[in-house]
Amino acid sequence: MTNEKSIDIQELTSEQDWKKAYPIMKQLRTHLSEEEYLTLVQEATEKENYRLVALYDNEKMVAVTGFMPMITLYYGRFIWVCDLVTDANSRSKGYGKILLNYVHHWSKENGYDTVALSSGLQRADAHRFYEKKMNYDKVSYVFKKPL
Repeated sequence: MTNEKSIDIQELTSEQDWKKAYPIMKQLRTHLSEEEYLTLVQEATEKENYRLVALYDNEKMVAVTGFMPMITLYYGRFIWVCDLVTDANSRSKGYGKILLNYVHHWSKENGYDTVALSSGLQRADAHRFYEKKMNYDKVSYVFKKPL
């Protein structure tokens, strides 16, 4: 008998689905209550074409990513990865790579030839992952100013 993993990737399109993803997303977006998270996902989906996608291993959700199309003069038409997180109990198993490759494939199929993201300065492991395993280039710093 083989011990094959059953990997499935699904777009989450309902509030019920988004709620199931919240415990994983909360590990990345620790500042968001479930209510704030659901409100933002709803608004981003309606106004920004945000897509929330989950990776399941043997029917258990283990990672999620959120991304959306954008247009800027710097990148042109591109996909912005807003969120990418694997459950803390399931890290270093290749799930992030599978999800990011899904985003790459989706982007190409939908006419986008660039994918970009930002990553917190403290997330050194994530930076190694993006640069070494996923071949992303570090091209800028992101600055923000709360008003």
